[in-house]
Amino acid sequence: MTRARRHVRRAPPRKVATTRRRRVVAARAHGKVNLDLRVLGSRPDGYHELRTVFQSIALHDMVTAQEKAGPFVLKCRTPGVPLDDRNLVWRAAAALWRALGRAGDPADTVVTIEKAIPMQAGLGGGSADAAAALQVLGRLWGGAPLSLLREVAAGVGSDAPFFLSGGTALGLGRGEEVYPLVDLPRHWIVLVRPPFGVSTVEAYSWYDEDRAAGVREPRIDVQILPVPWPSRAAQMINDLEAPIARHHPEIDQMRTALRRAGALAAAMSGSGSAVFGLFQKRADALAAVERLSGSGWRVLLTESLDRGDYARRSRPMLRRRAA
Repeated sequence: MTRARRHVRRAPPRKVATTRRRRVVAARAHGKVNLDLRVLGSRPDGYHELRTVFQSIALHDMVTAQEKAGPFVLKCRTPGVPLDDRNLVWRAAAALWRALGRAGDPADTVVTIEKAIPMQAGLGGGSADAAAALQVLGRLWGGAPLSLLREVAAGVGSDAPFFLSGGTALGLGRGEEVYPLVDLPRHWIVLVRPPFGVSTVEAYSWYDEDRAAGVREPRIDVQILPVPWPSRAAQMINDLEAPIARHHPEIDQMRTALRRAGALAAAMSGSGSAVFGLFQKRADALAAVERLSGSGWRVLLTESLDRGDYARRSRPMLRRRAA
């Protein structure tokens, strides 16, 4: 007796789903204040010759870059932030793409900016974002030496190179020549921003108009910080403060309010419109924040960062997400 063979139907082999994980790199973009800012004159290239002292602060934006097929895209939910080549992040991306020897426009990348630093406040938010973008894109696009990032940063924004090192530093030229100073001992910083902003173009044009008209600046007292800090380059004097205060008297009012609230020293930062005060004790800074709240000004508490803290906090972080 012959047995019939049984034909067993086998299921086709299962396909194992393979998910490619897209690389994502993020970094904090810390802001700054200017502990001193002197305008030394005009330059043939249309900029101004400066001597300034930069100081990093803990307040920061977040810049994230991730791989995504297609054209380069810039995203930000904050109203008023341009999402094209008017944004320094876009310009930084395009400049780095070319510096890496790549043809055409940047591609296959999405950059997202999460804003916390007030805009048009003299706190360096745009340049900080550009510097952070250079670091995350350099890593995402296969690596870029710090020397190249500094070269690209100098062409993007006058103070952008500072944000690649942070801490306390002397800025010369347009501000792009950066020399480290002994770090300011830790201070708590109260930032006060009025309802209006001041663009860098406005600030320097008002300064030039005053110089052309022969306006004499009021004498400003030198504010030497009572701390064991060897640098005397920072005297909390800002040559742009008086011209801007003539257009916006609130600048002087905020500065006076901070001193009355207990600040060791107070001055406008950069080209404004934010004014900041330095405090040695957090409790004193918190009391000043409470006192100034309800004034109609935006009041923020932050702290100074030395170069070591800055390097740790601003280091790019690699993440991976499913495609």
